[in-house]
This record gives sequence, C-alpha cells and structure tokens, in this order.
Amino acid sequence: MGRDFLFDDCSRAFTCLPLEEPAAPAEALTCNLDSLLATLMHQVCRGSPPGVWVSSTDMLLTVPIMTEIDWHGFQGVRVIAVPGSISYARQHGVYLADTQGVVQDIFYQSPEDQIRQCVGPDGKVPLVCGVVFFSSEAAEQLLATHVIPPLDACTYLGLDSGAPAIQLSLFFDILLCMAQGVSEEAFVKGQRPGMGSGDNVQAAGSERSARSVLWKALHAVPLTMAYIPEGCYDYMTMSASDHIRHLTPHPGNARSKAFRKVAHSHVAEPQLLAEGCSVTNSLLEGAVKVGPGSVIQHCRLKGPLEIHTGCLLTGLDVASSVALRSYLLRDVVVQGHTVRLRGIPCKVFTLSGHHDDWQSMAEEGGTYLNRPWSEFFLRTGIRSHDLWSPDIPSSRRCLLNARLFPVLHASEPLGVGDVLWLVGSPLSPPGAEQLQRWRTSWRMSWEELKGSLDQEAELAARRATFFLQAQSKTKRVLMEHSNCSLLPLIRSAALEGYHKAMLETLDQVASMAKDPGVAARSLACIADLLGCLAKGEGGLRSGPAANAAWAQAFQHLEKGDILEGVKELAKERKKWLDRPVLLVRAARHYEGAEQILVRQAVMSSCQFISLRLATLPPMGRWLRAACPARIDLSGGWSDTPPITYEHGGAVVDLAVLVDGHRPIGAQARRIAEPELRLISRSGRLEGEMVVELVCRDLEDLRDYCQPHAPGALLKAALICTHIVDLASQNSLQDQLMEHFGGGFELRTWSRLPHGSGLGTSSILAGAVMASLYQASGHSTSVESLIHAVLHLEQVLTTGGGWQDQVGGLVPGLKIGRSKPQLPLKVEVEQITVPEGFIHTLNEHLLLLYTGKTRLARNLLQDVLRNWYARLPTIVQNASALVNNAEECAQALRQGNLALLGKCMNHYWLQKKNMAPGCEPLAVRRMMEVLQPHVYGQSMAGAGGGGFLYVLTKEPRNQEALQRILMETEGLGNFSIHTVEVDTAGFQIQLLEEDWEP
Repeated sequence: MGRDFLFDDCSRAFTCLPLEEPAAPAEALTCNLDSLLATLMHQVCRGSPPGVWVSSTDMLLTVPIMTEIDWHGFQGVRVIAVPGSISYARQHGVYLADTQGVVQDIFYQSPEDQIRQCVGPDGKVPLVCGVVFFSSEAAEQLLATHVIPPLDACTYLGLDSGAPAIQLSLFFDILLCMAQGVSEEAFVKGQRPGMGSGDNVQAAGSERSARSVLWKALHAVPLTMAYIPEGCYDYMTMSASDHIRHLTPHPGNARSKAFRKVAHSHVAEPQLLAEGCSVTNSLLEGAVKVGPGSVIQHCRLKGPLEIHTGCLLTGLDVASSVALRSYLLRDVVVQGHTVRLRGIPCKVFTLSGHHDDWQSMAEEGGTYLNRPWSEFFLRTGIRSHDLWSPDIPSSRRCLLNARLFPVLHASEPLGVGDVLWLVGSPLSPPGAEQLQRWRTSWRMSWEELKGSLDQEAELAARRATFFLQAQSKTKRVLMEHSNCSLLPLIRSAALEGYHKAMLETLDQVASMAKDPGVAARSLACIADLLGCLAKGEGGLRSGPAANAAWAQAFQHLEKGDILEGVKELAKERKKWLDRPVLLVRAARHYEGAEQILVRQAVMSSCQFISLRLATLPPMGRWLRAACPARIDLSGGWSDTPPITYEHGGAVVDLAVLVDGHRPIGAQARRIAEPELRLISRSGRLEGEMVVELVCRDLEDLRDYCQPHAPGALLKAALICTHIVDLASQNSLQDQLMEHFGGGFELRTWSRLPHGSGLGTSSILAGAVMASLYQASGHSTSVESLIHAVLHLEQVLTTGGGWQDQVGGLVPGLKIGRSKPQLPLKVEVEQITVPEGFIHTLNEHLLLLYTGKTRLARNLLQDVLRNWYARLPTIVQNASALVNNAEECAQALRQGNLALLGKCMNHYWLQKKNMAPGCEPLAVRRMMEVLQPHVYGQSMAGAGGGGFLYVLTKEPRNQEALQRILMETEGLGNFSIHTVEVDTAGFQIQLLEEDWEP
C-alpha cells in the first residue's frame, strides 16, 4: 500500500465471493488492494488493449462486474470515474469532460460553482477515483521522460546523482498536462489546489521545470474518461468509523449487494449474529453474540460472549475471551498485533473508540474511547504526563502519539485485559492495582508501535487462523451434506503447507461418519488433496487402483468397517507422499476406496428387490427376454451415484425399436450337465464378436468383478441371482446339482455396437437377470429388476446409474426419479401423451450412428471427481438436468415437438457442461449441418461417440438428411436408422423349441 494504515487494509477484499456461496457469479467485486486491482480491471474492462493500469492506493473501489468499456481503436490514456454528489465532491477531485468523454480539466476541492460545470445528465459529477489506464504507446512516452532532468529526480537515478527529490502528482502533474482545457502557462505555474511546493522555492522551481518537460512530452496524448454509472468508491482513512463502515453492509450501497455476513469463518451459533455485522477469517465457538455494525476479523473467540454495536475486534485468541466477558464492549476497537521488540516477539493489544480521531489534538476536542480526555483522566487516574513526554508540546499531543498500550512487564505476562480496564465497567471498575500495573509496564504509542509490527508473523498467524476455521468448515460441510465446494480450501492447504492438518481432519470425518456417502466424499477430498500436492506431475489421476499394498484397507471397507479401513488407508498413505508419481497413485487408490463406499451406499437399493417362488421350468426349455434400446431425452447424469442419492435425479427415457427390432436380449435354460455355458454375441453394426465360456469350477467365476474379463457381466449375474455362491464350501457342480438338478446355459446378444450410448450394457443386464430368475424358479417385477441391475453393476464394479434399465425395461415414454436419500429407490412414472403423438414421434425421430465409439474412457471418473469436489458449475448443472427433465416430460404430455426439441438441445449443452470433451469434432460438424433441419438433437448416453438422435422438422426425412450428410466432407462413416417407440416393453417367453437370435 502507498501509506500506513492504522487498521487492517485487507478488509473484505478476499471475501466478496465467500465459500458459502458456490454458484452464482457476483454482481459486484470490491477491492482495495493493488494486487487485486488488475483482476478487477480485467473483469470490468474486458477487451482492453495492451497497456498499463495505474492506481492510487488509498481508496476502496466498487464497480458492477457487467460494466463494459469500449476499447475499440483506443489510444492514449483513459481515466475511470464514478458518480458523486456535488457536496461530496467539495472535498475531492472531479473531472471536467465534454460529451465525447475527452477530459478538459481536473478540479480538486474546488468551489461549488466550478464543480457544477462537471455535472452530467444524471445530476452527478464524475469523481476522480484513482484508476488510470495507459496504452502501451502512452506508457512509453511517459517512461521516456524519466531520464530527462529534472524529472530524473523522481527516480533513484536522479537521487543517486545528488539531485533534490521531486514529488509529482499522477493527476495534477502527469494527467493534467493532457487535459484539453488547460493552458501551458497555467499548468507550468501550478497555481491550483493540489499543485505546488509550498515555501520551498528551489523545489518549486524544479517542479515548474518538470511540468514544462511533461507538457512537451505528453500534451498531445489523448486523455479520455470512462464513466461507470453504478460505481462508487471511498477514501481509506485512519478513522475507525470509516473502516467499520467499509466492512459492514449499508442499504443502498452497491457493495452491500455482494456482502456476506460470514466469510471464511466457522460460527458455532450463527443465529446470534445480528444483521449488519461482519465476521471474517475467525472461529466463534460457543455462544458468541455479535451486534449490528460490529466487525470481527482474524479472531478465535469462545462464548459465552457478547459484542455490542459498533465494535471492531482483530487478532484476538481464545485466551482473550475470558477478559472480554468482564467488559461492556460497545463502540470500541480492540486489536491484537504481532510485534518484534529488539528481536523479542510478543503480542501487543491496542484499544480505541469507534468515533475517536487519532490525529485530533487532546486539548482541541480530541477524544479517547469516544469521550473527552478529561473524562478519561478523571475515571482512570491516569495523568497527561503518563502518556506524553515533556518534549511533546501540548499542541501536538493526540491519540496517535499517546503511550497507552502496555507491551512488556518486568514480572508478569500481559494480555488484552491490560488495555480493556481502560474501558471501565460496572463489573470491573478501575482500581489502584490495575493503574499501578499499567504504569509499571513498558508502554508505547501507536506511532511507535507501527514500526515494530512483524508483518510476516502476523500474516502467518492469520494463515493459521484461516486453516483452523477451514478445518471446522470442512467438517461442517461434509457432515451436513452441503454443496459447498471444498476444492479451494484443499488447494490452499496444499500450497500453504497445511496439508497434514487437512488430511487429519478428513480422516477424522471419514472415520466418524455413519453415512457411507459422507465417508466417500471425505476420501474423495483426500484424493484431491494428494493430487494437488503432486502439482500437476506424476501422471494421470484416472487409472488402476489395485496395488496389493492397499488391499488390507480395502478389505476393511468391503466389510463395512469404515473406521479400520480409514486407519489403514492413512497408515499406507504415509509411504506414498515422497514424490509426485506416488502421490498420484495414492490418489487413485483413495478414489478406489471411495468407490467401495459408493457401492455400499447403492447396495441399499437391494431392499427393493423382491422375488417370488415359481415353478422350475422344464429341463432344456429356453426362457427368452428381448428388450428395446433406450433413448435418454433429458436428465442423464442425475441418475448416477452418488449424484442421484446426494442431489436427486430425474430422467426422461424412450424405449425404442431400432430398425424394427428389439436389439438386446438374453435367454437361459437348464441343462443336465452341472456346468455353466456362457455365450455372448454383440456388435452386428461393426462386425459381430462372440465369446463362449464353460465354467465348471468356482475359480472360473472369480473374475466376475473385472469388467473387461470375458463374460464378466454374465458371471456377476449368476452370483447376484444367487444361482452361485462363491463363499460356499461346496463346489460349483455340487451347488448346481443340489439346487437345480443340473447346470445352465446362458446366451446374450446385442445388435448394437459397443459404446453406442443406447444403454446396451444395463439393459442387457436386466434381460440376463430376468431370464436367470425365471430359469431358476423365481419371478419378479420390473421395479425389482431395475434395482437388481443397480446391484449387479456395483458388484461388477462398473458403477453407473439407473436410467438405462428404466429406459429399456419399462415400455414407452416415462420419467424415472430418485430422491436425495438412502436407501436409493427409483420410482417410474409412465408419461401419458395425446392420441396419435406416438405415431408422430416415430415419424420425426431418427438415429444416426456416428461411426465412433465413446472416446473419453474416463468420463465417469471425471464427472464423479468434479461432483465430489462440488464444483459450482457441476452443482448448478445437476439441478438444471433435473429441471429440464421435468420440462421435457411436460413437452411430451402436451405433444409439443418444438418444446421437446428445445429440451433435447438444452440437454446436450448440459451433458457437455457435465463432461467436457464428450463431443468429438466430427459429431460437432454433423450437428452443425443438421441444425437447420431439426427441432433438437443430442448424443445418446454420455456422449463421446455412438448414436446421435435427432427430432426432424419434417416427417420421414431420412433420405434428405442422408443426402445432406453425404455432401459434407470429413464426417467419415455414418448410417441412419429408424426408431419406433416400443409400447409393449420386454417380455419373458418360455420357448417351445431352440431359438437363435
């Protein structure tokens, strides 16, 4: 900063967008730090040309973020101005500009009639707010003058050459010479407020010479003004009342729109905070009551405690709380300062009044603790000679140089109570002992203290407070299922060296959490922290997580013993912190542990699976289940665990025939041999792939949880239907003969390519489960199958949501929903549409195979990582997905194709927000070509390849679209397929004879 401030000049600069608000962009950003000014100006003045921003530093500037300044063809220098009243401008600077914004003059503390010349159409005057932009050319012209005498005396070059120092004003020397309404003679003489050198004749001559050089160098540079109608600013003064006003909201103040009462703080009982107060970077434990207009910064206080109105407390620790309880705190400023006195570090406390003027002379109306000094002397027994030495004349005695504040005592430690007694209180009236202790202490004035402030230690203390409250906040956010993003805290902990404390906090939350969802998110946060510690090195976050060193921890988690599992994870983690590659691998294993807990949470849906005993079908008779594909019209990703049980989900699906066929199916039959014959056919569009297996031992089935193992889905289905028990002491053959009198043959097929986006795997799992249940003598409902597939996919370790099986197992048009709770339950509502609308939909809906399978192999991991981080865009998008699904369902009920297409287009944008990178370039080109001919379009499933579905404006438009696409270069191989809404849905059939799909 360009000057010394009595109060903390960091104020709320970092708290206008507090952690508690995860989503909406702020309407305004407040900043009074040079380091943040560039960021502010980048947002305010988007598109500005290359150049240099310059600012004075004793002001608090607020501008609307959406304000834009036209920089097209800009040259010269541009000043930023905000509106002010004529009365306010009497003590400040104003610009006089013409209707084109060209600055004519700059007035400072001018008469009212002169200020009135500057009034604009809004009745306000443009205040000089201290922000100036120099284009590159103008900056070069200014810099070229620094070697020209006497201007070189403004730099070390001139000073080190022995030239007398010259102090020039940015506004009344450098900028004023560019003003079009100022003459050279008036400018060089400097005969106006704010200019001139007083009685120093030599300096005055040098300044006139300097201004003469500036006039010749810069007068031709254009000086224009950018007026921000909604902007405002305040000078930063030494007044406590002004400082508190800057830190608290006030009706009608633009800064108050973005104000947050609590920022970067943990408050145990927030209901005790009055409206109009402010708490920043603090921990308030217990019952701490804060009155309106009071500010608490960088404190750790413990209740019961009451802070009344108009107070400012800074830098106080828990030990201070006891002393604070004994006094009535109203309109006082209590601050703790870290100082170093002759190499000795210590904590010093200062005390003043809200309304005190630190520079007012004691004998000329000055006050202390808001009362005249005479009253203070009478009440405390302190005398004038206790505060000021004889060499300070009475005409210079003020609060700033009064030796009020004890810093050391010969025999006793000092605390905040050693200044609070000066307040006086009915509970603790001043006594001779306190006065004597105060007199025998080494005391200093603020003027003396400020030179001993240990800013490095003070910032370290504030940083420690920040991470203490961050740990408390982390616990609260996780335990309360808050959608607040912890990623900024995690990154800060990694950068600032507080990662060990944060890891311990996350371990603690994961260990004590009764909810596996809370524990899973805690482990995901640990993975993020480990990733941050790797600093972008060490390889990709997504990858395998099956290193044997972590197996014991995983086993505890699989058994549901979260406490022991977390302990083992932390124990193993200590061995993986040495270098980036180990950190990233450890992060992967924490994500693997998190997925175990997600599986356990999803397993809660098993209670909604109900089976009924049925007649065991004859040996050799096939039970066949043929299923449609599904098209997700809206809401996908909201069905994915943990999003679906932490946020709630809604998805609109269609069950469809592709080219007149149900493309997915399974059939099962009992066979006499005690073995399992597994045959799987898939991918007829791109070349059929066949897998044939025979399992005769339990060992043949143990790779059921490895998704890429041959027949893994079928093996997992045999386990989930309880046909096979891997934990049994009996062999596979004994189990099959004992319960079923033989084995099973299971065949599956899919006419769709891998990665089609049409829900193939989950629908196939539903068909397999249905046929196996029937073949093993059980019957079940579609609702049970939906939850059974959720269970199977967790056992298979592929994860996934519920929309695919809802789309393929429930006929027609429907919306599936899940509430943000455990156990996870899916409820399905059939959508009733107007008569004839199904036929209309069939004529307008087409599938286009893009020729590409899904490109982004780690889409799911990336989405879940972002969800657990609670990135604001992801949280907002999850809500938007659900809302769009409900609107889509309404469009179907109305039979409104245009509205349905609009929902489809929104859905595709939402998918891309959820999983950036899911749109291959060829698909984007295809969609751009089709856009004029369709109401709406979207990639099926998660995107990245597979099928594109379109809702055409013209019925039966397949040939026209094919011709358009064939005439477009670079689209590669594609094919167009017809679809029909399947209103019958899948069915289980007992076949009379052998059947091949």
